[in-house]
Amino acid sequence: MNQISLLIILLAALVIPLAMARFKITFLPTAVVEIIVGILLGPSLFNWITNSETLEILQNVGVIFLLFLSGMEIDFSLFKKKPTTLSPLEKKSQHDQPKYSVLQVATIAYASIVGMSFVIAYLLQLSGLFTDIWLAAILFMTISLGIVIAGLKEKELLSKPFGQAILLIAALGEVVPMVGLTFYASAYSPHSKSLWLILLILVAAALLFWRFKAFFRFFDRINKSTTQLDIRLSFFIIVALVTVAESVGAEGILGAFLAGIVIKLLEPHEETKVRLDSIGYGFFIPIFFIMSGVNLNLKELITNPQTLVLIPVIFVGYVLAKSLVFSALKLRFKNLNAVAGTAMTATTITVVLAVLQVASHLHRITSQQSGAFLLSAVITCVFGPLIFNKLYSSEAEDLKKTTVHFIGTNLTTVPVAQQLAKGWYDVTMYTNNQHNYRAFNSETTIHRLDSLEPEVMIKNGVFDADVVVFGQINSEKNYELAKIAKQYGVRRGIVRFEDRNILDDRRDELDRLGVELYNTPDVNISMLRALIEAPSTMRLMTSTDSSVYEVALRNRLYADIQVRNIPFIDKVTITQIYRDKRFIRPTGGTSLKLNDRIIFTSSKAEAPEVRRELGKLN
Repeated sequence: MNQISLLIILLAALVIPLAMARFKITFLPTAVVEIIVGILLGPSLFNWITNSETLEILQNVGVIFLLFLSGMEIDFSLFKKKPTTLSPLEKKSQHDQPKYSVLQVATIAYASIVGMSFVIAYLLQLSGLFTDIWLAAILFMTISLGIVIAGLKEKELLSKPFGQAILLIAALGEVVPMVGLTFYASAYSPHSKSLWLILLILVAAALLFWRFKAFFRFFDRINKSTTQLDIRLSFFIIVALVTVAESVGAEGILGAFLAGIVIKLLEPHEETKVRLDSIGYGFFIPIFFIMSGVNLNLKELITNPQTLVLIPVIFVGYVLAKSLVFSALKLRFKNLNAVAGTAMTATTITVVLAVLQVASHLHRITSQQSGAFLLSAVITCVFGPLIFNKLYSSEAEDLKKTTVHFIGTNLTTVPVAQQLAKGWYDVTMYTNNQHNYRAFNSETTIHRLDSLEPEVMIKNGVFDADVVVFGQINSEKNYELAKIAKQYGVRRGIVRFEDRNILDDRRDELDRLGVELYNTPDVNISMLRALIEAPSTMRLMTSTDSSVYEVALRNRLYADIQVRNIPFIDKVTITQIYRDKRFIRPTGGTSLKLNDRIIFTSSKAEAPEVRRELGKLN
């Protein structure tokens, strides 16, 4: 019977994503659908699955793996206050700077969640529906980081200020409740020890991090498909911290959560994260979600009048606990987006399941009350993403084009500026040459300067750009201006060098500064060689209809997707992929990886859209 129940669960785990794809069910997270299917397959309806010791073990491993992967989702760089003067564009006008940073908005928002959670928990106690203030407050302040990440990724917002604010609030919505749960479990556990012993978990995590911090620097040299050292290390750290946590009287899920943070801080390869996701979401985690639904007996919930009242009350509590997030988000973002973000932060499921499991082990909650909290959490996951997708629209700061400034107007730079201006670039050219100004002013936007002295250029905002191209024929002048631009804070500087003697003497210095170089003779030599060795490629590069392009894959939407499954693959031909300092000749089954440099051919009309889609930081 155990094997049949497990077989049914695994079949359901296989069919659910296939059915969701077939019927285009995108408004519900997969985890919510798995819980609903578990409810249907359990005693609530069909009663095809019965709990057993084996399934309970797999369920416990599932929640441990889920919290481990949740820990790996935490990006602690979000908690660092970003300098407001990093970009020259931001330095140009302090007046244009948002009054509140992303970190400030997120901190204010989550502080309001904590305060409201305790208020609602206190009101719930006064009503007599649920008397444990601390447990209720912990549950109300939880946010589902996984669902938030999925929603933001779908809207391509992970790298934008609004997305970063919501992501940081959600990260706090996992970290803070987990810390609170640790102290709660230590206080009420019959096996509790002194609270200071909990610090031993942090000490153990720090020691493991210190011991293995250089691991991923050398394991590539010794790793083999038959060893999978990164995965072995991950499991060792999980078991070690879970063991330490349970030994000091805390819950094992805290150790798993810290293990995820440790692995994240060790900066593993993207492939490591992919394989761990495969193990977790491919086997253990679906069992946990489906069994959570199986253990939720709707028949018992419906027959209990108090529980029927508790379900809508708790749902309203989840929503009200996040209601003041709107006020915090409104400090920086549009009103409708503030509503959308508030709805997304109201979604909760992952940590709720972990908290309820701990509370049940401690006998601090009845099965009816646990079911009410879980069912209400499922409802938040239905409505939150729906409202978010309906209301969100792009912020003004997200629609800004990349600013490119050219210094020098000539037959090399002007055609490039004209072509860039037709796409997602805001292009301005600068010159102090009156003749060139008159010759090219009608062709593109050109500003004439009195001189190209640094003081004059800074005063006129020449260096206030995302990209500055030093395109004069005078290599010495380009070199001097590039150094000053880097000192000023220009992120990307591209310098033209026609004099090889100047270039050779200064190449190392410019490399250290991060200046990008191009040299016309080198380009001409490469083009002539290509014409001799690969005439068809040369014709392709100079064709008016199509050409060769390169883009670095930054958009996580396309990470780990096979080439044949790229939505716009019919518009491009991927010829090479540069990965880990070597070229890969791709096939339809080749999976793309983050930071791949993709060389492709496409029509000149469609290439900018393809490059923008793949290169978008998300």
